[in-house]
Amino acid sequence: MLVTRLYTGSDGESHFEDVDIELRDLGEIGSISELLPATGVVFRTTGPDYDYAWHNAPRRQYVVMLSGGDVEIEVGDGTVRRFSPGDVLLAEDTHGRGHVSRAVDGRERTSLFITLD
Repeated sequence: MLVTRLYTGSDGESHFEDVDIELRDLGEIGSISELLPATGVVFRTTGPDYDYAWHNAPRRQYVVMLSGGDVEIEVGDGTVRRFSPGDVLLAEDTHGRGHVSRAVDGRERTSLFITLD
């Protein structure tokens, strides 16, 4: 299962990294990862005109895009990635310059945050 990691590098800038979460085959019931520890869950809706300038993640957290519009995330080196419902982002850029988040298709978005700290 692919997760996009958003982290701060030694240069103080945010970067993306693709992380493949290993899944174990359980036969007819599907595949599953190892249990990953978490500390809480936050539900969030974001408006269709969301445009949040440079900021850091408030804590280490998974962000699961549930429904609605897409979001673009821009990192320190200028790379922009688009995330859609079903995508998972591991936000770990809690220091440094941070990242930019913006709605791109004029639709409200629903997300689930799974906190890790």
